[in-house]
Amino acid sequence: MADKSAKAKQRIAEDLIRLMAIPGLAGHEGRVRADLKGVLEELGVATSTDVLGNLIATLEGEADAPSVMLIAHMDQLGFVVRRIEPDGFVRVERLGGVPERALASQAVLFQIADGKDRPGVIANKSHHATLPEEKYRVVPYRELYIDTGLDSAQAVRACGIDIGTPVVYRPNAMKLGADRIAGTAIDDRAGCAVLLEAVRRFVDAEPRSTVHIVFSVQEEFNLRGALPAAQALQPDIAIQLDLALATDTPDMADRGEIALGGGPAISLYSFHGRGTLNGAIPHPALVRLFETAGGEIGSPLQRSAQSGVLTETSYVQLVGAGVAVIDIGFPCRYTHSSLEVCDLGDLAALADLLATAVTNIGPDFNLDRDEFPQ
Repeated sequence: MADKSAKAKQRIAEDLIRLMAIPGLAGHEGRVRADLKGVLEELGVATSTDVLGNLIATLEGEADAPSVMLIAHMDQLGFVVRRIEPDGFVRVERLGGVPERALASQAVLFQIADGKDRPGVIANKSHHATLPEEKYRVVPYRELYIDTGLDSAQAVRACGIDIGTPVVYRPNAMKLGADRIAGTAIDDRAGCAVLLEAVRRFVDAEPRSTVHIVFSVQEEFNLRGALPAAQALQPDIAIQLDLALATDTPDMADRGEIALGGGPAISLYSFHGRGTLNGAIPHPALVRLFETAGGEIGSPLQRSAQSGVLTETSYVQLVGAGVAVIDIGFPCRYTHSSLEVCDLGDLAALADLLATAVTNIGPDFNLDRDEFPQ
């Protein structure tokens, strides 16, 4: 069992590090999709791509069992070029929840084409010229500019950068200690790596229910991708794999009880009150399903209840006559920054949890709300 777990952890690490190296701003996920499609094809799993770019695979199960949709998003947050100055400096718009206070002097990548991407640096005013009133000011993104190393707008455009060009944090990955990884777009390339590992389990032992695998697009752009996929697939159950806010650092201690290295987590409540008034409360049958699965694999679940967070289940739950949803996740530190941190042990346990829970969904699985009078 230990050897099997170690191999799973190694596969997840390899998938995660490879996926983090691929730029894929929301709406521009093609290279990430191609990589995931290739892995699924090697596993003998057929895929299709819808109009928005979601990568979808279906593993058929028993017709009278509830159908399940598993979601992990391929895209990452970043920027879009809005103006190229005559001297070659580039102004950008944010795409997704990019934290302005973490931007100055960051390395970025202009996502042009494989082999043609260009590096850049978000400028930070020279310290020697910084006035006292500027020292503690967070510079709004509209005032920031990117240094491309080129001296004219003509030279910038000649290398393929133009209005609308996607920009992401420079892809990066590093190991921290034995099992921890820091890197770009751990949200949600780690979820993608976990979902790939679960698919390997499903191929070896077919699940009883029909399982739709969805690697979704544009999650960071107001959660747009998974909704059309759910409308097409009409699942009974939707399970999202995404981060859970780690609260084990000094600045997060009052936000919850999620510890990095403490195993997978389930969300009992999420609500995003900033601009998007949406969230998700999980179906009690799915909470019980995952708690039972956690007991089977010997991995007690961490529990999350957060405001300021939401995932695609917030919209998927409203499809058709309603979809039973739950978010399951891996603890993650420093979210939406250029270097997020996760634990490989958490990811491997999350893959075990997901595979075990989905295998337990069969024709007798009961979603009747009246069975849960709380």
